[in-house]
Amino acid sequence: MNWKLSIFLLLFFSFINVGTTHTTQVRLYTSADSLEVRRIFDEALLRGESYSNLKSLCKDIGHRLTGSPEAERAVNWGYEVLKAMGPDTVYLQKITAPHWVRGDIESLNIIGLPETTKLQLEVCALGGSVGTNGLLVAEVIEVQTLDELKELPEEKVKGKIVFFNRPMERALINTFQAYGGCVDQRYWGAAEAAKYGAVGVLVRSMTTKVDHDPHTGSMAYVDGVKKIPAMALSTSAADLLHLQLTRERATKVSLQMNCETLEDIETYNVVAELRGSEHPEEIMVVGGHLDSWDQGEGAHDDGAGIVHSMEVMRIFISNNIRPKHTLRVVLFMNEENGNFGGKTYAKIAKERNENHIIALESDRGGFTPRGFSIDAGEDQVSKVASFRPLLEPYGLHFFEKGYAGVDIGPLKSDENKVNDKLLMLGLYPDPQRYFDYHHSSEDVLENVNQRELELGSASMASVIYLLDKYWNQINT
Repeated sequence: MNWKLSIFLLLFFSFINVGTTHTTQVRLYTSADSLEVRRIFDEALLRGESYSNLKSLCKDIGHRLTGSPEAERAVNWGYEVLKAMGPDTVYLQKITAPHWVRGDIESLNIIGLPETTKLQLEVCALGGSVGTNGLLVAEVIEVQTLDELKELPEEKVKGKIVFFNRPMERALINTFQAYGGCVDQRYWGAAEAAKYGAVGVLVRSMTTKVDHDPHTGSMAYVDGVKKIPAMALSTSAADLLHLQLTRERATKVSLQMNCETLEDIETYNVVAELRGSEHPEEIMVVGGHLDSWDQGEGAHDDGAGIVHSMEVMRIFISNNIRPKHTLRVVLFMNEENGNFGGKTYAKIAKERNENHIIALESDRGGFTPRGFSIDAGEDQVSKVASFRPLLEPYGLHFFEKGYAGVDIGPLKSDENKVNDKLLMLGLYPDPQRYFDYHHSSEDVLENVNQRELELGSASMASVIYLLDKYWNQINT
């Protein structure tokens, strides 16, 4: 599966099945499992280390953009924290990844306004964008969709800066669905606008909030099409620019940013293993991505997923749970702007002929867990959903077919498929607040609730415990 297809799947997340109920007569658990799940939650809530680890990651290291000194420090941090937990082995897995840097100039101003009425427009470069090479001054045209752009005559676009101002749909209950409905303008906007002669793009931030925090994120160029600069506006700034355009259609702006892409760098995934007692050759991988954007601290995206995954390992060791199958925790690097950590991991797994049976990812924040989206056949989904009565007292009720995650996605790609019956899951926390913080300066430790984070760790550890114990029944 290539990166573009991974992005497409990420955008839509396959959450169209929210509300669907899977009926099953299967019951795979016993009263002993109820006691073990209780012990897992007690360990996470009473002696958990996920929040203290997240505090260290966010405050001692900070943001972790691939190629940055902070990202490399995070690799060493992950290695040392995992090693101290006492797994059977911890090692680094080398990858090659892009190296984009933001620069220190980011500004957008409306030309011709009186000094007393100048508008403050909060902006940030989109990840992967080229710089402006000085000050870029041009007229702005506003569109809502890529299709609307394509319908315009070329002379209406040529030499202009295209302003994509389609908001996330507030009426949609599932915010990931709302995100998927508008993020194409961020990812493909510059490439499409350049085809018609545009000189730059401005994109409304991907959030339902109206605030002053611009949200960055990845964008793509197309071979053979000129690369033009791409910048995100806060939702408040987008509304101000829209208001100005309704007053004066021939509005010009000055845009400047000095971001750039440097040569690819070598970095690492961090891998830890607890060998299986009965089937060590069969692997259950649990992970999140270690990198983050350079706005904020990457607390929810994906520091939470990192400490969730590490805590699964710690809980198993602390509670003397020896899995039947090998438990492998992976801290993936470079999910945000290329997914080369996930791609490289899958490629190496294929080359080594490793047998992955289960893959679980956490990359939707540290909010209250509601259950799991499950990327598998209907029979496997039904069998996993049979754990609902056992886990529902802990707030876990969502067990539906859906998208699992970007980092583990390449394990099912045509070129790297490691197991036709690989069961993939994604932790599904409450989604309502995720895009308030996503890719912005507000994604900091202070916006993560300790108890909600700990519940996520326990939820992941519990489902891995159950899948490991009943894999034979689930796999038949």
